[in-house]
Amino acid sequence: MKKVVYLALLVLIVAHQDFWWWHTHEPLVFGFIPIGLAWHAGISISAGLLGLLAVRFCWPHELDADEAAPAARGGEGAAT
Repeated sequence: MKKVVYLALLVLIVAHQDFWWWHTHEPLVFGFIPIGLAWHAGISISAGLLGLLAVRFCWPHELDADEAAPAARGGEGAAT
């Protein structure tokens, strides 16, 4: 799944460079949003979803285990 996330990141980077709608505001999406603005709104939503996928599937689980260990032992970082 990490490879899918990395590939989606590359696709998102390329899609962000919207030179094809750079000098136009037509057509209007939903009748009032210029196409370039709608494209960037879609890119922003996609970037947020990709961030969620990256945290879910690419986050190193060892970091979470290291943070929980002192609290479990009652040492430094434990709740009082």
